[in-house]
Amino acid sequence: MKKIVIGCIFKGKYLGADEEAFIKLSKKKNVEMVFLDLERDLDEGKLKEKVQRCNIIYNNSAEDFSIEFEKTIEELGKKVIDPSKTYYSNEDKWIFYLKCKEHGIPAPETILLSEDLNIIKDELKNFGKWPVILKRVLGTCGEFVEKAGTMTEAAKIIKKWRMKNASIPIIAQEFVRSPSYRVTLINKKIVQTALKESKGWKATGVYAKNIKRFEIDKSLHEMIKKITKVSDIKICGIDFLKKGNQWLALEINSAPGFDFFESEREKLLGKVLDFLKKEAKH
Repeated sequence: MKKIVIGCIFKGKYLGADEEAFIKLSKKKNVEMVFLDLERDLDEGKLKEKVQRCNIIYNNSAEDFSIEFEKTIEELGKKVIDPSKTYYSNEDKWIFYLKCKEHGIPAPETILLSEDLNIIKDELKNFGKWPVILKRVLGTCGEFVEKAGTMTEAAKIIKKWRMKNASIPIIAQEFVRSPSYRVTLINKKIVQTALKESKGWKATGVYAKNIKRFEIDKSLHEMIKKITKVSDIKICGIDFLKKGNQWLALEINSAPGFDFFESEREKLLGKVLDFLKKEAKH
């Protein structure tokens, strides 16, 4: 039987732990891996040659630039998991909040801020949530997420971000003091939980200092079912907060990390390959 060829988008001078695990697993699962480096495979001819060998491609990079890479590959006629459109329709933190609101999924109260700083001050005053969390609508690993205790602090943060890139919208979100509860799904099935704690107020991304598993209660399970129905992301991590006894959906991310528990990395990546093999036949 001809081997299914799976492409894997990654970034790094060398293959990372996920990529090395994919190589090991590919032998067991009778698939061939082709690695697409965000930094070294940008030449259109070289990329096209590699992509044409693949039956399906998995984006294993959380880099914002990987979406442009994905769109290029999709233009070459190849299926990518997860599609680039999910980045804009689900990973956008404002759109995710609106979807939660529309479908009755509890989430931290959030507003979209104007581009005009004077109007923003009025919006934050009316919002009245201090301290407030400011976020760019797109971003990974806790980048461009800061807490402001006063209007002066908020203005300073926004001015700083606007100097780097004025075009990315910013949201303001109520501050909820809580660990981050990550639920990882593959093909919309729960495969792992990770409670991420930190000494500071940030517990997502690289800020987590203590990680352990947690049990999913009935209420959270129902929320996850609702989110998977309104989200197109097949391989994802959903982050939740807890406000008292109430679960709040914070955000959803494709290309989730599989390194919360090193002993489970290979098992989870094996499930990813199994799913990609099935998708490649459709």
